Amino acid sequence: MSTYRRDVPGFGVVTIRPVRPDDDADLLHGWVTTEHARFWGMRDASRERVRQIYAYLDSLTTHHAYLVHRDGLPVALAQTYEPDADPVGEHYEVRPGDIGVHLLVAPPVTAEPGFTGALFGALLEFVLADPGRLRIVMEPDVRNDRMHRRLLRSGFRPGAEIELPEKRARLHFLDRPEHVDRAPD
Repeated sequence: MSTYRRDVPGFGVVTIRPVRPDDDADLLHGWVTTEHARFWGMRDASRERVRQIYAYLDSLTTHHAYLVHRDGLPVALAQTYEPDADPVGEHYEVRPGDIGVHLLVAPPVTAEPGFTGALFGALLEFVLADPGRLRIVMEPDVRNDRMHRRLLRSGFRPGAEIELPEKRARLHFLDRPEHVDRAPD
C-alpha cells in the first residue's frame, strides 16, 4: 500500500504509511515500552521482539500496521485488522465490512489541545477511504478511560465488555453513515 495523505485544516498534513519493521523498530520500541503505552501490552518487549511482532503483522493479509505522521514527524501507530481473523471476532457478531482498529498516539512532547481529536479524525477518514469498510470496531482496555471518552466524542457506540487473552475490553462501534453524517468534534 502506498502512503495516504490528508491536509487537515488548522492541524497540518497527516500521512499514513505501512510500518517497515526493520526501519521503524527503534521508534516503535521507544513508544510501546513507555508508561504512556501501558494499555498497548508491550511494555517489557525488547527492540527485537517489537521488530518480530511487526514483521509478523507485515506478513499477514488480515492485519496491518501503519506509522502516522503529522507534517513529516511520526506521531502515532495505527493497526487495522479483520475481526473474523482475530480473537475479538469470537465475542460479537461480525458483519461484512467490519474493520478493527487500534491506535497508539506517541507520548506528547508538549500538550496540544485538539491534537488527538484531529489525528483520530484523519485516521477514521483513512480507514473509511475503502468503501467496503462499513463499520469500525475498537476494543480498548476497560481501564483506558481516555480512549473510551475519545471514542464516544467521535460518535462510537459502546458495546459489551469482553474478555480477551491479554485484557478485559469494551467493544465500540462506528457505522460508516454515522461517521459521514457527523460534524468534526
